Amino acid sequence: MNILIFNTGNSWEEWDLSGQKLRSLPQDCLTHATIVDLQRNKLKRVIGISRLTNLTELNLSRNKIVEFSQEMQNLHKLERLYMNQNNIRSIPEGIFPHLRRLKYLKLSTNRLAKLPSDINQCTSITYLDLSKNCLQNIQPLVGLQKLKELLVEKNQLTELPSQLFQNRSCELAVFKATGNPLRCPPEEVCDGGVMDIQSYFLEMEENPNTHSAWTVKTMFLGSSMAGKSTLCRSLREGKPVAVAAEDRTEGIEISQLYTQEVRFLFWDFAGQEEYYLTHHVFITPRALVILTIDLASYSIDDPHSFKDQLWFWINNIQLRVPDSVVLLVGTHCDQCRDQEEVMEKKKDIEEKVKTKLANRRIVLKYQKKNLEENADSSLFTDQLDELDCLLEYNLKVLDLVTLDCKRADDIAKVKSHILMCIQSESMLLCAESILPKSYEEVEQAIHTLVALQEIPQHGIILLEELSDLILTQVKMSRESLQSILRFLLRYLHRIGVIIWYEDIDALSDRVFIQPSFLISMFKSIVRHDLLQQLEGVSRDLLMQEGALVKQKFTWVHDLRYRGILQNAAMRILVRREIKKLVVDDDDLVREVVGTKKEEGIILTLLQHFEVCLPTLIRSLLNPQAPEFIPGEKQWESACEAKRDPDGACLFPSYLKDNLTVCHKWGEDKQDDLSVHVYFLPVIPHGFFHRVIIKTCFLYPTYWVGREQCLLCCGSRLALMRQRNEDGDPFIEIRCRRPEKDNESCFLSSEFQQLWDLILAVMSKLFVLSRQWPGLTHQVHTPCPERGCPHYFTWRDWQELNNTDFYNLVKEEKLVCQGGHTRRTELIFPKGN
Repeated sequence: MNILIFNTGNSWEEWDLSGQKLRSLPQDCLTHATIVDLQRNKLKRVIGISRLTNLTELNLSRNKIVEFSQEMQNLHKLERLYMNQNNIRSIPEGIFPHLRRLKYLKLSTNRLAKLPSDINQCTSITYLDLSKNCLQNIQPLVGLQKLKELLVEKNQLTELPSQLFQNRSCELAVFKATGNPLRCPPEEVCDGGVMDIQSYFLEMEENPNTHSAWTVKTMFLGSSMAGKSTLCRSLREGKPVAVAAEDRTEGIEISQLYTQEVRFLFWDFAGQEEYYLTHHVFITPRALVILTIDLASYSIDDPHSFKDQLWFWINNIQLRVPDSVVLLVGTHCDQCRDQEEVMEKKKDIEEKVKTKLANRRIVLKYQKKNLEENADSSLFTDQLDELDCLLEYNLKVLDLVTLDCKRADDIAKVKSHILMCIQSESMLLCAESILPKSYEEVEQAIHTLVALQEIPQHGIILLEELSDLILTQVKMSRESLQSILRFLLRYLHRIGVIIWYEDIDALSDRVFIQPSFLISMFKSIVRHDLLQQLEGVSRDLLMQEGALVKQKFTWVHDLRYRGILQNAAMRILVRREIKKLVVDDDDLVREVVGTKKEEGIILTLLQHFEVCLPTLIRSLLNPQAPEFIPGEKQWESACEAKRDPDGACLFPSYLKDNLTVCHKWGEDKQDDLSVHVYFLPVIPHGFFHRVIIKTCFLYPTYWVGREQCLLCCGSRLALMRQRNEDGDPFIEIRCRRPEKDNESCFLSSEFQQLWDLILAVMSKLFVLSRQWPGLTHQVHTPCPERGCPHYFTWRDWQELNNTDFYNLVKEEKLVCQGGHTRRTELIFPKGN
């Protein structure tokens, strides 16, 4: 047992017993301790903790504790308590009234279903983390007068107690509640912080006639020509609507339907692969997904048919919005042989979907079991928690509804079925939000302004200007409007009525009242026939950009062979699309398209959402600039360089091969450092291209291919590539050691520079992966011995600080299961 004792001469002791595989508290030796760290052990109970009456700080996180011990009431001096990442299901009454000095309490990632009613008698608490539990009510927290920071993310809360925010003596400054099915206040209010929540409850008091709004964002997904647009338009019109092949959706189409007090926001997504790259810009949680399948072309015997028409979409929905409700709709029934064929395919699809979903859970459970069976499972607590989260998600895929879009009764049947799904409590779609009357009035004012054409046809308007116009339609003071407008825009953005990019500094002062206009701008660039569109640019359009026909040929060549689209070409394509939609408006064209000197809206968005990689204008080298160190928050990367509006953008999705990268890298070498990052259940579609864009911002020199990317930092090279071995998809990060005359001359500090490069790439990769809540990962280092199938598994590392990165493993040498011995710095980051 490694025990560290500090400063005993000054009557306090600090004991570090973390990661010791303890199953019970050590006897006697902790009696006089003031700070004890027992995290990452195997404790299920803390019998005897009452003896440690001098404790001021206790860390019991990442254990297997199943009960909050009654003995805790004897720790009268306790100020900080960490009990996160355990299995606590309840907390007895009568404990917290005795913990009057407790200021910091972390109970996240447990299984708490309710709180003790007397927790509000723990009057000194300033920080409380209850996130990732099963709480349905936090009313007992009312009365915690000194509480400044409260985290309740990822619980089962539908309402918040207004008293928690309305007490004038309340000091609450930070409140986070994302991931709850909130109705009152809606999640969009909570996203704005404590002041927005207080404003909401104040409006609720002043406007007791609250409005219960059922607004459902409904996303139509499916393969190209699967009947999405036909179904969407037929539901909207209430009768069969034929859609010609040439009229298929490009990008996304938006429409609305009002029926039985429910407002549907229909988002019809195009099915071509190129358009899928921008879906992440618009797909949001808590939406109903209607997945269409062409039953006429579906083949029971061809496994690719199920994979392409269903599982590709279900898998990506599961990764992006894992708690969604998916309704399967089988189309083109009239083109099937008979009703028997239709029912046979329906049964096959439903059985395969259920089997696939069940198999995914089995894989996750086995993966969890493998980690638990490690010699020291406490080193994998974070990874185990991630797997637990994935097992708790419950994607609901409803049984398939068959449809002949040419029959009015079939359209009515599907509409009725959708309404039933939404109103069913078992679906947990959280479509209902309780809103004050004033919010409804402001939203209606926006619609009135559009109808009166007070807002431009394209719908782009400054936030301040929109506020002035709304005041002409409602009886409300400017101060009152300002207090609710941001929430309302956030809410309307979430449900799909408008688009407001609050988190993009360059665009936060603008509101897009007509989302369809912005989407049309997107589809002018991100489309399946971009090359043909570029080839079809007329000489007149070229002249407006001051370009020659021969430049167009260069642009076409760059796009076809290098995946590069010149910004000048982008401006021409977007300008052409604008003039199709609205009358000539030079100011609008400049705002959306940009100029040679200034970036436009469309380029800002494409780069913000990592669809493309811009050329940068770089300042002179700064010899005093710090080198990138993983985890260093103050480091400024290459992305701080100014983007060049007159340059070009690289679209990795348009690249055809990896020849440039392969030529520059050459052959793999036996002594390359190599790390494999595995993603479960799969690597999301388009994920690797976004990894490329993120990591290329780190370093000024790089070469990019369709499935590979090579980064250069001084004399060091790092290769990223997406691979698949035996059905296991992973991203490999491979770093080349500079040539040395003598192996012994390669110092530990030089190894550390190589690991710095690998860890920099890994950090960007994991930041991106958080955008897919249904995704988890594992990191392996393969044994360097040629032909050896064994590997070394990485422990939890993402929360380590800079110095701990290089202390993952203490040993100087490691032995794989095949008996091969290697220096540790060839396997893991290793300090001097």
